[in-house]
Order: sequence, then structure tokens, then C-alpha cells
Amino acid sequence: MKRPSLYLTMLLLLLTLSGCTGIGEKTASMSIIYGATAVLSLLLLVGYHCLVPKKDVWFLVLFTSVLVVDVGYFILSISSTLDDALLANRISYLGSVFLPMSMLMIILDVTKLRYAKWLPGTLLGIGLVVFLIAASPGYLDIYYKEVSLETLAGASILRKEYGPWHCTYLFYLLAYFAVMVGAIVYSMVKKKIDSPVHATLLAAAVLVNIGVWLIEQLVDIDLEILSISYIISELFLLGLHLIMVENQRLKELVKEGQVAEAAVPLPADPAPGPQFTDDQIALFRSGLGELTPTERTIYEAYTAQKTTKEIMAMLTIKENTLKFHNKNLYSKLGVSSRKQLVQLYHQIEPPAPK
Repeated sequence: MKRPSLYLTMLLLLLTLSGCTGIGEKTASMSIIYGATAVLSLLLLVGYHCLVPKKDVWFLVLFTSVLVVDVGYFILSISSTLDDALLANRISYLGSVFLPMSMLMIILDVTKLRYAKWLPGTLLGIGLVVFLIAASPGYLDIYYKEVSLETLAGASILRKEYGPWHCTYLFYLLAYFAVMVGAIVYSMVKKKIDSPVHATLLAAAVLVNIGVWLIEQLVDIDLEILSISYIISELFLLGLHLIMVENQRLKELVKEGQVAEAAVPLPADPAPGPQFTDDQIALFRSGLGELTPTERTIYEAYTAQKTTKEIMAMLTIKENTLKFHNKNLYSKLGVSSRKQLVQLYHQIEPPAPK
């Protein structure tokens, strides 16, 4: 329940940093915003490393990439020479190239979509090529024809004239976005995602970045809003990942419980079990009067030695639903298992002599 409050706190922080002010005032605070996002990215990386017991390599790549991007933006905003600014630009591109790759791999894992073993290595090679092209300014004029350093309201920015190969990174990013969206849609059609809420969160993590990227392409904004949207996206993905891991753990526990329960031998004519106390018997009797119609049906099925499959077929319910009813039934009767329920039943109502 703490995740929504975390998102709200971060949103308020970002709104406070950016402010509802004029363009000039926003530009003046660019260095502060980049510095804050870099610090926040570092805290998130450290927090993930320290607080999440079972770490995923792609989340480590994602959190590290976001940190590298934000550090690059911050160094660029405080650069005093063109060489320093170009170096900072290369740093930010290093993170930007591997960030969508890690997002895609996380989405493939979350949606349980299989992929070939050679895919990560191939994507890594393509990413390195794109990075070398994006890092060429200062050496070649294929990515930027001309580039200069300007200071705007106390923050350094690069003024660029794009070269013929500048579209390489744009196509690279669009291709990743398209594959991510396609993977989410496919997993929804094939019902590989647990719930529509999970699918919505997953789509939001991608669409936020697509929307911000389109805004930056269509509107002349000096502030790199992607530095903020990347943080939001990694929180979306991490939150969803943790939810789905917990759901999977609960499913395994339920399955183990069903298997263990089904393995308990129930003789056709069970002998009286251990003697229960008067308090246990009194609680059992009083609980019988509190059972819902469904719980009463399950109780009678258990005492009639029905199997788990027979009960599910009779009530047209699934294992998880029966497990839910079992929990309520056992709680009301003061027992901890089906075996104990049957034993108490036979102590209270011993079988009639044949």
C-alpha cells in the first residue's frame, strides 16, 4: 500500500522542481532539476540493490541506465566548454541507448513471452553501434553537422544542426517502442498477463515515454523531459514486477496447500481422531451456525468424503476460490485443516453402527 504514496510524493517533487512558471524561469532551474533527478536516480538504484532480495539483472541495467542518462544531462547543464558538453552528451546517450533495451527485456519477462537466447546479445550489439553513431559529434559530422554551446539563464545547452545519420537513434527508439507495445498487446490477447490492471500499468510505463518523446520532437523545449519520464517508467515497471512476483508466490503457496491437502489419506470409514477439548467443540458447534450457504455445502462435502475435484466441479469454482472458502470455513469452525475438520465432526457426530 506504500507504492501509491511513493508515486504521489515523487510527482509532487517533480512538479515543485519544475514549477508552474514561465519558460524562462523553468530554464533557469534546469541544472537544479537535472541534479535532483540524478540524485533521485542514484537513490532508486541503491534502494533497489539494498531492499529487493531477489534482484533481476535487467532491472539493474534499467536503474543504472537511468542514472547514467540523468548524470549526463546534469553535467551538460553545468558544462563550461564545448568539449565538456559533448562528453556529457555522450554519457547521456550511453544510458539512453541501453535503457529501452532493458525495458523491453523486462516487459518480455513480465509478460512471460519466450525469446531466443541470442536476442540480448544481438540487441547489445545494435545498441553499441547506435551509441557510437550518437557519440560521434566532435569527431565526425554524421550525427550533428554543427554544434555549439550556449548558456541560457545560467544553464548550458547544446545548439545542434542535425546530420544525415541523426535519424538512426530516432528509428532505434521508435523500433523499441513499437516492439514493446506489440509485446503488451500480444500478451493481452494471449492472456499471459494476470489482470487488466497489470496490463494498464505496463502500457503506461511505455506510453509515458512515447508521449514525452513525441512532445520533445514536436515542441522546442530546452528541458529534457525524458529524464523525468524515465524515472516514472522504472517505478511503474518495478512496482508491477514486485506485484506479479508476489502473486506468483501466493499461487505457488495455494498450489502447495492443495497438493498437501489432497495427499492426506481420508479413509472411507475414518476412526475417531484425537479427542478435542470442550472449548474446541463449543467453538465448532457455534461456528456451524455462522456458515454461509456455500461454506455449508463445502462442509457437508468434506464430511461426506468428497474429493477436492468433486467439490470444485459441484460448485463450478476454481482452486483459488475453494482455497478462499476454506480459509473462512476453517476460521469459523476453529480448525486448521480439512483433516482436523473431519476428525472434529466424527467426535461430535460419530458414525452410526453398521
